[in-house]
Amino acid sequence: MISTTVHTIHDRNLRGHSKIGWLDSHHTFSFGNCQDPNRMGFRSLRVINDDRVIPGAGFGTHGHKDMEILTYVLAGELAHKDSLGTGSVIRPGDVQIMSAGTGIQHSEFNNSESEPVHFLQIWMLPDRENITPRYDQRDFPLAEKQGKLRLVGSKDGRDGSVVINQDIDLYVSVLSTGDLVKFEVAQHRFAWVQVARGIATLNGELLREGDGVQINSPESLELTTESNAEILLFDLS
Repeated sequence: MISTTVHTIHDRNLRGHSKIGWLDSHHTFSFGNCQDPNRMGFRSLRVINDDRVIPGAGFGTHGHKDMEILTYVLAGELAHKDSLGTGSVIRPGDVQIMSAGTGIQHSEFNNSESEPVHFLQIWMLPDRENITPRYDQRDFPLAEKQGKLRLVGSKDGRDGSVVINQDIDLYVSVLSTGDLVKFEVAQHRFAWVQVARGIATLNGELLREGDGVQINSPESLELTTESNAEILLFDLS
């Protein structure tokens, strides 16, 4: 970790890593057999897993409870089925949210027999337990994210974002050379920046794919790139 006055960079190379025949996964926070008492999450963020699944393989039916689970596909297609009777294919540009609540069973498989799928799976602690399980999925076109911050998840569902049962605003931005996006972390708020793809610069500091930045106090953020990048920004209580 490299500390600055108000934020901390979580180096991509210090993430947990698990690899089996069909799954290659990097864990920003402690997950599964990769446990680090100093990386148990940040605020209500509990898991950011960067997963790659080979063609035709995936996670068989398994259960979750009292967790907000968001899936963001970067490349390929991910097929989802759950015990609510919901089935869908998640593609780049889609944001899927599943509120596990009182309990839900689901499976996730690469929808292709020839191409891998690359996605982020993000777990967030809900603001209350034992809610009725639910699911939602929405597409956010590239034009809405290019060179700007697009709200894709929020507690109140404003601006067409998916509803997260927690005081979180989640923004996504796709940056090209010359783009600049700005964000103000407000008083009594926190933030997390995750580089999903490419290389970006945050307030003059170089970040690469897989890096995360923990912002602990009010700060003016400026994100740019000299090539291409895709960024997730969480505004947290």
